[in-house]
Amino acid sequence: MEPDEAPQSREEMKKCQILEPGLYVVATPIGNLSDMTFRAVEVLRVADIIACEDTRVTGKLLAHFAIKARTVSYHDHNESEKCPELIEALQEGKRVALVSDAGTPLISDPGYRLVREAAAQGLKVFPVPGVSSVMAALSASGLPTDRFFFAGFLPAKAGARAKAIEDLRGIAATLVLFESVHRLPESLAALAAGLGEREAVIAREITKLHEEFRRGSLKELAAHYDSAGEPKGEVVIVIAPPLEEALNIDADALLHEVLKTMSVKDAAAHVAKETGLSRNDLYSRALKAVKEEK
Repeated sequence: MEPDEAPQSREEMKKCQILEPGLYVVATPIGNLSDMTFRAVEVLRVADIIACEDTRVTGKLLAHFAIKARTVSYHDHNESEKCPELIEALQEGKRVALVSDAGTPLISDPGYRLVREAAAQGLKVFPVPGVSSVMAALSASGLPTDRFFFAGFLPAKAGARAKAIEDLRGIAATLVLFESVHRLPESLAALAAGLGEREAVIAREITKLHEEFRRGSLKELAAHYDSAGEPKGEVVIVIAPPLEEALNIDADALLHEVLKTMSVKDAAAHVAKETGLSRNDLYSRALKAVKEEK
């Protein structure tokens, strides 16, 4: 029997009828449609409105599961216009489902303003969890998972990107980032220069036919994609945390030592390289140390 011919059981229909009004933040597959949860299908079937980034993309998902519902476009460029309309629908007792083109909404996708406003208005917000490329990449990376930091996309411009990477240096956790395939080689080179010889994993096309997990140091991965050319698909970068011995270095003691022979700027740069800590933070600490000695 085809999906659009499958009748609902009485139990399913009963669940649908008692689904509470509110905003449902619904995770959808990032590639493999079999990753759609039963609850997500149920919520989308009975939602009064489905707010989605691209109605054409979500339309294909809904067609696959024989879901007929009203969809509205909700993305970065019309958020200020659509948010009040969706809040009004929620205040009228409607069930509004929020989805992104793929994965869990709000993870580098629009929706923050809507969820925040709904909560501020005392309206109920329900998470409908499911696939997340962040968690999928992390779980299969083979890198430490007890503590991780999601950094989203790096800035496109070289200067801002270098600054963002510098801010990530001293974070004692596995780093997870998104990156466009168009910028992957240059971003990996920048990460190798800014973070040093750390292990990393490129997770590409997760759950899709050409899924790939490529492992190596940041330098090795940068060289690979520089020579192999731009890959296809969606990319998640997972980077190992700084070495424990680097984190255990007494940065202030090291600063005091090198300040005997170096300028504040050079001392901060040297200790940043030794410890993986933020150069800006170390510069401020070095300035303070110099003032205290005067």
